[in-house]
Amino acid sequence: MKIVCRDLGRMDYADCWKLQQRLFDELLARKRTDREAGAADDTRQPEVEKVCTAETADADQTVGTVLSVEHPPVYTLGKSGHAENLLVDPARLSELGATFFHIDRGGDITFHGPGQLVCYPILDLEPLGIGLRDYIGALEECVIRTVVRYGIVASRIAGASGVWLDVQSAHPRKLCAIGVRSSRFVTMHGFALNVTTDLAWFSRIHPCGFTDRGVASIASETGRRPPMAEVKRTVVEQLGEVLGCSAEWL
Repeated sequence: MKIVCRDLGRMDYADCWKLQQRLFDELLARKRTDREAGAADDTRQPEVEKVCTAETADADQTVGTVLSVEHPPVYTLGKSGHAENLLVDPARLSELGATFFHIDRGGDITFHGPGQLVCYPILDLEPLGIGLRDYIGALEECVIRTVVRYGIVASRIAGASGVWLDVQSAHPRKLCAIGVRSSRFVTMHGFALNVTTDLAWFSRIHPCGFTDRGVASIASETGRRPPMAEVKRTVVEQLGEVLGCSAEWL
């Protein structure tokens, strides 16, 4: 199995959201068409049972697309988030050079901006043989494997998605936020890894709804500013390994 990878460079959030939605709708439609065709085949040949799993899927099957992108400054609030976690008047955001979107992913409020790698996997989890919880774990794992290459030991916190530092301390810090949406095992939205992000942007929100936890970046932890292209390649490579897929860049 393989995933198709597209590097979008820097793109406005609204335009990228529209692209995500189009790819998401197309993948759902393809699944529906394939399922209807399979049902017709089963009607003609009832003795043949077709089961699609990670073991039986075609090695050349494309399970979806991963978009990698940086956004101009933007705050996004998940469908179950709380507007009060934005600590400035939304009307002032344009003065700060930022925008705001209330979107249909899980999670609360977060920030996207320059120096942050945002990945949007639009994938069909069914051929991969995993559900949403394991998928979120796979996203976390690919980031954990990526940042260890820069000397950062990151981990998880039970009950709080994402990738964290100093999880045993009273004030852990989030390195990567995760928020996804799924329908019929097809995913959209994804994760945001702070590479060289200006962390001052997070002072205007309660990141992910937490008031007692901080944020971090690769640069703030190591003093290094790794090239974004390098981090993108590493993240996608690790995601492919975790999901058992090859990555094909367009």
